[in-house]
Amino acid sequence: MNREQFYAIMGGDGTLDYEVYLSTKTLLSCQLDYDKLCNADEMQFQIVHQIEELWMKLMAYTLLDIDEYLQQENTNRVITLFRRVHTAQKLMIQQLALLETMSPKEYQEIRKKLGNGSGQESPGFRVLLKMYQPIWNSFKANYLDKHGLTIEKIYDSQYNHGDAYMVAEELAEFDELFQKFRYEHMQLIYRTIGFGSKSLKGRPVEILEDGMRHKFFPELWEIRGQMTDRWGAEYGVKRDPLGGH
Repeated sequence: MNREQFYAIMGGDGTLDYEVYLSTKTLLSCQLDYDKLCNADEMQFQIVHQIEELWMKLMAYTLLDIDEYLQQENTNRVITLFRRVHTAQKLMIQQLALLETMSPKEYQEIRKKLGNGSGQESPGFRVLLKMYQPIWNSFKANYLDKHGLTIEKIYDSQYNHGDAYMVAEELAEFDELFQKFRYEHMQLIYRTIGFGSKSLKGRPVEILEDGMRHKFFPELWEIRGQMTDRWGAEYGVKRDPLGGH
């Protein structure tokens, strides 16, 4: 198959039921025409980022459902839908490996065409940054306050592995995977434009690292340290060796 044949087949005519339902004619035209690509990696660069936007759209849509089920205390639905969100997050992390096959030189050629654009302008990323607070508010109101519970109680003094604990762990997983995505994205930046460089908007890359230190649900992480310190006070910071020596 030569390139002309490939291009013709890949575009499709958009008339078959599968093509109509998935709007493949439109979907496959969202990338630059082959003759307008600055190099062979630009197609990959566009597709990876477009897919990320689709995953984030699915995640945001699902989080809206999760918020409603939190208000209903429908724990089974909440857990099932969080599994969907977590799977999408893992796929986002995994697909960043594709961009590591791109050389720094080839990325610089792509970067010229980005203008002032950067990942901070991603609509999916921006909406996710706004959704965690309503999710936390619904969890706190319906799983904690309504039942006279606190994070300390569900994790320690009244721990019973109940619904509130299970949902809290789903929230922690969402938070952790979001931070992992940020970390992997930062490593990709180091690999392509370097540690000491500036972002596309002229801001130091180090500023982007601040996001990795931001937790959506800090209470869920703080309780772990508090519990460890409390237990440590009981058996001592430094314990006797298990062998008695």
